[in-house]
Amino acid sequence: MEMTKRLLAAGMALRLASAVLARRSAGHGVRLFCVSSQKAAPTIAMVLAGSGVYDGSEVHEASACLVHLSRAGATVHCYAPDIKQMHVIDHTKGEPAEGESRGVLQESARIARGQIQNLSELDVSKADAVVVPGGFGAAKNLSSFGTEGAAMTVLPEMERVLREFHAAGRPLALCCIAPVLAARLLPGARLTLGGRGQQWPYAGALDVAAGWGAAVQECGVGEACVDADNRLVTTPAFMYDTRQFHLVFDGVGKMIDELMKMLN
Repeated sequence: MEMTKRLLAAGMALRLASAVLARRSAGHGVRLFCVSSQKAAPTIAMVLAGSGVYDGSEVHEASACLVHLSRAGATVHCYAPDIKQMHVIDHTKGEPAEGESRGVLQESARIARGQIQNLSELDVSKADAVVVPGGFGAAKNLSSFGTEGAAMTVLPEMERVLREFHAAGRPLALCCIAPVLAARLLPGARLTLGGRGQQWPYAGALDVAAGWGAAVQECGVGEACVDADNRLVTTPAFMYDTRQFHLVFDGVGKMIDELMKMLN
């Protein structure tokens, strides 16, 4: 009985205190509110270079980027330059399709499910970071690496975007052959283009990047290279010759994880 009386008294005291606080708040214009500690979801710009491994963006790498970014809670907007592809490859033969011409923006829209913007519209006010999947489009449409090697140039719009985001301290994440863009534009950047050996058919790219002054780090397909100073993350993806798609998917996931750490 005594315990019941004490509980009732405590309840009455609590109600009385709440009522007094409410009157004081109303009388003095005091507003009671809760502050959420949840951060806004980051916005990521993904730059595409067409659709298809031999003449555009590598579809599986692009899809992996989208899946991992979505799972991480990011909002993704896709961009591509409004230019013609260097050429069109018949993917059943691995050979140029004579007489065909395709637009990079229009082909990239296939991956973006129609929601694509011109690369010329992208600047640092539009996104918190930039992601560039690989595929030969990065070496043929976003740059001339595929035809000129060490003498390559970067597409002016792509160069502008990467330099602006880098200067603003916004993170960059590139996979497969796309890190050659960073190697060319950011002297001394630490990055990976994969490794050497039988299952690394494009190992020559490591030597070219090193020749430009990049700090090239050999990584396995499931690893990511992090350059904290340049806020750059890279992973080999399909620089590794494999039909085990999950290995590339997981490696891209590691890259996106490291990117999100930079943003947080």
